Amino acid sequence: MLKWAIILAIISLVTGWLGFSQISGVTGTIAKILFAIFLILFIIAVLAAIGLFHIV
Repeated sequence: MLKWAIILAIISLVTGWLGFSQISGVTGTIAKILFAIFLILFIIAVLAAIGLFHIV
């Protein structure tokens, strides 16, 4: 998921540089959403790992 967020962010930067503002805005928004989902899942995984090792 992080890979797709980075790819879309790069596409957004390139299309913004070329002047395609509509495409740039859409890909930037999708990249932000994917990055937010990645962060949420990462935090859940870290908290689960801490809880798992704390019990043992």
